[in-house]
Amino acid sequence: MTAVSTLSAEQTASVLSLAQRAEEHDGTPALSEQTLLAVRHGGGHHILHHQDVPGGDRVLAGYGFRDDSGSAELVVDPSARRQGHGRALVALLGDDARIWAHGDLPEAAALAAALGLSRVRALFQLRRPLSTPLPVLRIHAGFALRTFEPTDAEAWLRLNTVAFADHPEQGQWTLDDLNHRLSEPWFDPQGFFLATKGDRLVGFHWTKIHPEGIGEVYVVGVDPSIQGVGLGRTLTLAGLHYLKSKGLTAVLLYVDESNTGAVRLYDSLGFTRHHTDVMYAKG
Repeated sequence: MTAVSTLSAEQTASVLSLAQRAEEHDGTPALSEQTLLAVRHGGGHHILHHQDVPGGDRVLAGYGFRDDSGSAELVVDPSARRQGHGRALVALLGDDARIWAHGDLPEAAALAAALGLSRVRALFQLRRPLSTPLPVLRIHAGFALRTFEPTDAEAWLRLNTVAFADHPEQGQWTLDDLNHRLSEPWFDPQGFFLATKGDRLVGFHWTKIHPEGIGEVYVVGVDPSIQGVGLGRTLTLAGLHYLKSKGLTAVLLYVDESNTGAVRLYDSLGFTRHHTDVMYAKG
């Protein structure tokens, strides 16, 4: 086992290759975007679990990641499973780790049960076709919509922190977290909508277009003092109309199972559940 805070170029390539093999085998991403950004840019705690193979070589059989909040992920190479690597990685992630299992696969559930881990959180991925009609977009009186500019970064971070004060990941974003995403190949400021009231930033909808051609409601946030007027629905529709205008045929989003208000909103806009990510932790 090797534990590091920043991966070398060779280690990064090995982890990304392992994650790709696992995704192709399991039919669901092995690691979240947040973890993949940490793989490429550093931060958090990385665990590399190698295995000796015939010929004297060592290959990467498993990888674990834990951020500073205790949220964690792990992946084992499909060819190296059922050999104890998953258990070893879980042990090194720490007893207080909260571990994501993407896709809610039976194998992950069985490992969690064997280790005495309980389901503590669920994240739904919802999808909607863009071929069906969208509700008309109407802007509330007193509000305006525009797109993101680089000078909005600090104000957006402040609003994001307030809007997601109770969210264990989104509300903790730093300027580095934002800049890493602004530098990603998929970033397009024309798909990053801001709602203002006078000179005040009060809401946003950041969209994303995946390489395979599916859109994403990447993140929607509203100032808590403005909630209750329907601004979240308006911002969501602004992004959906934009993604449809780009010729996309479908859109996805992630929402916490516990966020019943958001789940109801997305249900009303025609989204249905596609798959579920589950977080496990010690009871």
